[in-house]
Amino acid sequence: MVRGVFSAGLVMIMAVMLVGCGASRAVVTAPDGGSHQISGLASWYGEQFQGRPTASGEPFDAHGFTAAHRTLPFGTQVRVRCVESRRDVVVRINDRGPFVEDRVIDLSLAAARDLGMVEAGVIPVELEVLRW
Repeated sequence: MVRGVFSAGLVMIMAVMLVGCGASRAVVTAPDGGSHQISGLASWYGEQFQGRPTASGEPFDAHGFTAAHRTLPFGTQVRVRCVESRRDVVVRINDRGPFVEDRVIDLSLAAARDLGMVEAGVIPVELEVLRW
């Protein structure tokens, strides 16, 4: 039993090290060891939610670099890259959503501004998990 736990832990550490050495891309190696392509549409939400509790329990800060994702664990750091402009921003997952079927992430106003997407509202993006 102990040997199996040690082996699984060693495999996880090696996988994380290998992912860290790779080039930036939208393929994510998850804690389960699988690779997942995360791309789709991003939207944003802002000042109308300022101070309201997020799903993680912390107050929403439209001026912070945070985001909502349906399944990524709270605290996960994600690089969000605009497919068209190649501009990117790093956000921390602290909320659940988006609640529109074709979208993969909802960004804070600050993150949306950095990507230049405020006026467009919705843009195609690729996600790269930087830290679980």
